[in-house]
Amino acid sequence: MTEKKYLIPVFILLFLAFLTSVSVSQPLREITDSNHRVVTIPIKIDRIICSGPGCLRLITYFGAQDRVVAVDDIETRTNKFDARPYSLANPQFKSFPVFGGFRGNDDPEKIIGLKQSPQIIFKTFATMGYDPVELEKKTQIPVIILEYGDLHKGRKHFFSSLKIIGQVLNKESRASKLINFFNRHIQDLENRTRDIADRKTCFVGGIAFKGPHGFQSTEPSYPPFQFVNANNIASTNDMTGKNIRNSNFSKEKILQFDPGILFLDLSTLQMGEGQGGLYELKNDPVYQGLTAVQTNKVYGVLPYNWYTQNFGSILANAWYIGKILYPEKFIDITPEKKADEIYGFLVSKPMFKPMKSLFKDIVFQPLELN
Repeated sequence: MTEKKYLIPVFILLFLAFLTSVSVSQPLREITDSNHRVVTIPIKIDRIICSGPGCLRLITYFGAQDRVVAVDDIETRTNKFDARPYSLANPQFKSFPVFGGFRGNDDPEKIIGLKQSPQIIFKTFATMGYDPVELEKKTQIPVIILEYGDLHKGRKHFFSSLKIIGQVLNKESRASKLINFFNRHIQDLENRTRDIADRKTCFVGGIAFKGPHGFQSTEPSYPPFQFVNANNIASTNDMTGKNIRNSNFSKEKILQFDPGILFLDLSTLQMGEGQGGLYELKNDPVYQGLTAVQTNKVYGVLPYNWYTQNFGSILANAWYIGKILYPEKFIDITPEKKADEIYGFLVSKPMFKPMKSLFKDIVFQPLELN
């Protein structure tokens, strides 16, 4: 009887040891990241961190925010303005442990010291901040580099990164749905606008680029204009084939071209009272002489370049801009509803109203300048 009494606990200990050994030596697999590095990772991924601009945004597109165990310090800040729907939809990020600084300035010691150790690190913009190869060596945690891309000339890179995330998180089906979602919207916009002969000239100012800027700040390859085949005065022939992210377009050229319709990226409101694109349009004599200003054809659009590009806001802006430029082609579209349809699919919540209220309720509205 005594022997049996002691044999049972021994059996239990041996069984637990067996389970532990199975857990420790769980099977691994290999994936290839955006830098063509072969990275060895566990088959099942439950704990991750996301380093670099836009990285956490992509993970929320997969509905995988429950696997995030820590964030960079930009996620814990409270700002008057915030144009990141993924962050607004996930306020819990503000109370998460911090593993390092924003823009990829990771802290290996903080990562190693996290209560919940990440199994992998996703990293965008690999040349920014802490070197990913060195980070992997210091932490002994696999680092998967993602090329962020964009929805225009870099679309294939963006889609490739979505596929990589899908493979890593075992969410290949969601990756396919995301790619189809973006392609479907862009194709619909193209179908509605490609055969329009009389295209009104337009210009978008106030676009953010590593911080807020005034009205002259624009993007020659502004994606919403590309999607609706707009006649963008900033997209000149000498830029053909280029994907210029930001340009300071001169006042003289804006006055010379005198575009029929103007759009203002409302990220410029961050500059505060007495400056920024809205203030300039109201007070600068050059801008006051523009036909669009005099005829009240200046419209506010969602900030989209906020901790790099917000793909959902790009699509939402495209639908609104299409409606303004060619209303007869978008009779069936209510831009606000379309925006919430987009945010609902990408971040699981309709975020247009919160975004609009943060930016003085003038998103998707004609601006009062006189």
